[in-house]
Parts: sequence; C-alpha cells; structure tokens
Amino acid sequence: MAGDFFVYFCKELPHRKQWYKEENALYIHVHIIVSQLFNRIPGRTYLLLAIIIFAASNSVIRKLTDLGAQNQIDGRNLISLCNVLFVGNLCALAVLFLVYSQQCTVQNFRAIPSKTWWGLIGISLLSGALAPALTFMALDLTAVNNVVLIGRIEPPLILALSILILGDRVNLWVIAGAIVSFVGVALTIVLQAPTTDMMDMGGLTIGRGEFMAAGGAIALAISTIISKVTLKQIPLGLFSIIRTTLGTVVFFIAVLILYTPTHFIDVFAPFLWQWMLVYGAIIVVGGQLCWFTGLKTTGAADVSLASSFSPIAGILAAYLILSETPTTAQYIGGSIILIGIVLNQIGVFRKQTQPAPQPPVSPAKEMDMEVGFKGI
Repeated sequence: MAGDFFVYFCKELPHRKQWYKEENALYIHVHIIVSQLFNRIPGRTYLLLAIIIFAASNSVIRKLTDLGAQNQIDGRNLISLCNVLFVGNLCALAVLFLVYSQQCTVQNFRAIPSKTWWGLIGISLLSGALAPALTFMALDLTAVNNVVLIGRIEPPLILALSILILGDRVNLWVIAGAIVSFVGVALTIVLQAPTTDMMDMGGLTIGRGEFMAAGGAIALAISTIISKVTLKQIPLGLFSIIRTTLGTVVFFIAVLILYTPTHFIDVFAPFLWQWMLVYGAIIVVGGQLCWFTGLKTTGAADVSLASSFSPIAGILAAYLILSETPTTAQYIGGSIILIGIVLNQIGVFRKQTQPAPQPPVSPAKEMDMEVGFKGI
C-alpha cells in the first residue's frame, strides 16, 4: 500500500506543482489588477470617503446607544458610551498594527528621545483619552448637530495657538475664515433654547453637552500644538499606534477609578460585539483605511478641502440616521461656519502659490492631527 502511494505521489507531483504554479500566478495576476484599479482612484476620493465616514460616526454612536437602551439587561445598557469607546479603540489598534506593523520595531521605539515621550504621553491624554471621552459624553447630553458644529471651534483655536505660540504666519483670508467660524460656533451655543442642564459660566449660560463638546475640541487643538512642538519626525504609523494605545489604557484606568470595575462587566457581551462589528467595520476599518490611503497621495490643501465638507456630512448623517433636523440656532451658526470655511479655503489655495518653510512635523502627521474627532 505504501509503495503504491509513493508511486502515485511521484506521478502526480509534477502535475500538482504545475497546478500550484498556475493558481499562484492567477492569484498574483488578480492581485495586480485589483491593486491597479484601487490605485486609479484619486487620493481626494479616499479622503472624501473617510471624512463622510468620520462625520457619520457621531450619529452611528448615538444610534447604537439608543439600541442598547432599548435592549437592556438587568437595567444596564450593553452599548454604553464607555464600552463603545473602549472596544472601538481596540478595533482601531488592530487596524493600525495591520497597516503600520513595519514601523513597530525596537529600533524605532529606542530612537524616540525621552523628551518626546513626554509629548506623546500628553497628546495621548488629550487626544487619545480626554477628547473622545468628552465628545462621547456630549453625544449623550445634546443633539448630534450641536456636537458637529461646536467641534468646528478646533480649527480656529489651532490657528490662534499656532500664531501666538509657534509664530506661524498666515494670510488674512485664513484669519478671517477662522474668526467667522468662531463666531458661528459661538452663535450656535448662545442661541440654544434653554434646557434643564444649563450651566452658568459667569453670566453666560451653556448646556452641559455643548460645554463638553467644546472641551473635546479644545483638547484636540492643544494636542495638535504639542505635536507641532515636540514630535518632530516620528512616523505617522508609530505615532498613531502609541497615541491610541496610551489613550486606551488611560481611559480604561480612569473609568475604573471614577466608576467601578463592574462598569466594564458587559464589554464581552455578544449583543455589544454584534453591533461593534458593524461600527468597527464601517467607522474604524473603512474610515481609517480610506484616510491612510488618501494621506499617502494628497497634500494639506486636499485634506483641508475634504475636511471642509465635514459639517455638512455630519448634519446630513444626523438627519438620515436619526431623523434629527437642525434648529434655528444650528441653521444660523452652521451657515456662518460655512462662510468661514469658504474664506479659509480661499486662503489655503492662495497659500499654495507661495513658498512655505519646512514644517516642524511630517505633513501626514500634521494633517492627521488637525482633522479632529474620527470616531475613536
């Protein structure tokens, strides 16, 4: 029997080798064709898709938490904001390791100076833990449109801090756009109808949700300035992995301290992961991959142009997913914000015709920081 099998194997081996070569060649051929098709898609298209996905993340989060509230177990919402943020960050880490695994080497980690590590820790605390937590809490307290519009306070703050701290020089169009956008955000907050959770801020009343949305945007703006000052030329992938890892760990520890370990008792519940697979596939995997692909083939002007559609996409997503229609305050503030965005874009395109100094950080990382909340 063994001899017969050996004879059969010797006869069939050349055919099987040929079959393997043909199958392997077919796989390589299909892979090349698919790669060429994806490479023909402009980088701006990837950026626009990513911005649309990121803008819809607020509405998707609210929808998921509403579904969890309708399917509680022992009075607990399995799809709580803490669970969504924690599990979403774990999904994001998996994607980051998949895309940037070649940058996670011992040599790259050792090459980071000790002073830079302090900057990374600060950025992780602000943009990896505090800002997402404040944004998620704001989504629990106020309308999604308020979170979307108030989040536009971040670009004017980055510009102001860059001028005051870093001495950046910008044209008048960009400054005018920032001022107009800031006025639009302020009107969105001030013209809100009175609610039971209003806070008195020295004569100015502001809702708790609006306050937290503004706090999240401020934290992101400060972290962007820190990145410009301290991070120099750390690769984008390594930076993103460290920031997400430290932010997730800090957030997890903070929840354990502020609440109790039982707060994450449902983090492995099948109902949670059933919907987190949807969130992870669309927001985390789809959004992040489109974003990273777009960053590779575009410039700062393209990122700025794509991100300018974020408020419109966010409001449309809130209407389509949650049936949330804008209020009078949101219409007024949003319209003024759009005027500010148009002025800013005029300034950005005018700046493209002028020679610019070498940026203090890698352009891709700077663009990644300035876009703001991306669902994780």
